[in-house]
Amino acid sequence: MAVAAGTKLVYDFAEGSKDMRELLGGKGANVAEMTRVLGAERVPAGFTITTEACVAYMKAEREFPEGLEEQVTEALERLEEQAGKRLGEAAEPLLVSVRSGARESMPGMLDTVLNLGLNDESVEGLARATENERFAWDSYRRFCQMFGNVCRGIAGERYEELIAERKRGSGVEHDLELGVEDMRALTERFKELFRDETGEEFPQDPSDQLRQAIRAVFDSWLGARAVEYRRINRIPDDWGTAVNVQQMVF
Repeated sequence: MAVAAGTKLVYDFAEGSKDMRELLGGKGANVAEMTRVLGAERVPAGFTITTEACVAYMKAEREFPEGLEEQVTEALERLEEQAGKRLGEAAEPLLVSVRSGARESMPGMLDTVLNLGLNDESVEGLARATENERFAWDSYRRFCQMFGNVCRGIAGERYEELIAERKRGSGVEHDLELGVEDMRALTERFKELFRDETGEEFPQDPSDQLRQAIRAVFDSWLGARAVEYRRINRIPDDWGTAVNVQQMVF
């Protein structure tokens, strides 16, 4: 079932409220209420893709509903203007988190992607902006790991094996003991793993990263864990989940 032409599928946080839980999901309604009460300048900005968009996606055999991508692009432009940064820009990148948010809490059942917007260029900009090269490369390493696991289904164990291998090679016991060069090397290994598993290069275009992450959150509503959780807790399958895209603040 297609949504009606002109249906609003994306709401800036400042447009919502706690009364819109069915449409914006629990997280989306809560952050919208926080923005309304505290003021937009005190809550990291972002937008919510509605549960209605997810339901339409499911009914259209996993195709985005008409108008969704255009509305996401417009919402992202507003977010960039508010943040004074552009997603993935080389100088000082805007990074976002992409989180699910059903109307009823489903802890651990749906997936999250952090640090979206990092690529081979913007990681250098993050290093300069934070004056912390290790932090920047650790952030990129984590993003590559989450994106490959959540968006493309690469087993988390594959990444953990590479981390363990790197620690043995560097003669350290804990992740925190790995240095900048270790993080650079792990990032490259993670991108190689992505290429081996998917037959594609790790996406460098932030718009493509965001599109794949939104799709992954919608798909996670249909995942085995989520389906079983809903069955046990008597949550209807046709509620769908919202998607929250929010500026990351370090």
